[in-house]
Amino acid sequence: RRSLDDTATVIFTSGSEGMPKGVMLSHTNILANIEALAQLYQVGADDVLLGVLPFFHSFGHTVTLWFPLLSGFGVVYHFNPLDAKRVGQLAAEHRATFLLGTPTFLHAYLRKVEPEQFRSLRYAVVGAEKLREELARKFEEKFGVPLLEGYGCTELAPVAAVNIPDFARKGALQRGMKLGTIGHPLPGVHMRVVDPETGADLSAGTAGLLLAKGPNVMKGYLGEEAKTAEVLRGGYYVTGDIAAIDEDGFVTITDRLSRFSKIGGEMVPHILVEDKLHELAGRVERSFVVTAVPDPGRGERLVVLVKDFADTGGLWKRLQD
Repeated sequence: RRSLDDTATVIFTSGSEGMPKGVMLSHTNILANIEALAQLYQVGADDVLLGVLPFFHSFGHTVTLWFPLLSGFGVVYHFNPLDAKRVGQLAAEHRATFLLGTPTFLHAYLRKVEPEQFRSLRYAVVGAEKLREELARKFEEKFGVPLLEGYGCTELAPVAAVNIPDFARKGALQRGMKLGTIGHPLPGVHMRVVDPETGADLSAGTAGLLLAKGPNVMKGYLGEEAKTAEVLRGGYYVTGDIAAIDEDGFVTITDRLSRFSKIGGEMVPHILVEDKLHELAGRVERSFVVTAVPDPGRGERLVVLVKDFADTGGLWKRLQD
């Protein structure tokens, strides 16, 4: 016999901020995530999910493997999410209604998939990377379906917050999505924003360290009790992300705590600089990455890494202006 609190799987993190850690997820963690998604998206037996995410990734493991299997709707798989032409063919052939992907994958679909191939889509959910508004607008213009940005991590089994379509009936409107945000926390998930140094709760609209609590929070890291204690505090998982929660409850991720620079006493989020560079350059594909180096006078200074430097046109002149 098995308990719902027993470990169901161990999924390793990417190791982007150090050595990969084995995240122990219980049956409750995964089932709670699936139940919440089923409530939000109201999937039925006629739905078909287009599964292109790898199962070794938490997003693919929970949402493209177990979600359709346990919720009783169809799924069609393809092993290469960047094979945009085949993904478009499969979507049309099986009349896919639910698409999951990352901004990188969706950018490829924007270029190579025909509008009629995605005509049957009801939902297109995007995560794992920051969704830029220009990509969201172009995707909806071409395929007629809004991109619903979500947020999560392996430690949260993985979904913690997500946008859903607006609900309108008899003159009443309930907003389920807001572009530029990651939506509302999932049913059963509570989020707080606190001061990174003092741990004090911050007011609506003020950016701080994001904490998440709910049945989806992992059991801990395999064989890493000290690292587990660092991120599980009072039942909350310390995400390491900087975020703000507005008056309507929508959550906006500002950046990783590790991707801020303190310049002349001011905290500067790298992601906002990156977004502005992409906006000025008119780029949908990710072309700029900001990092920092020590500066003896101001603490740190920003450095921009550029893809296709010769192709940036008059960007640098516009920045100077």
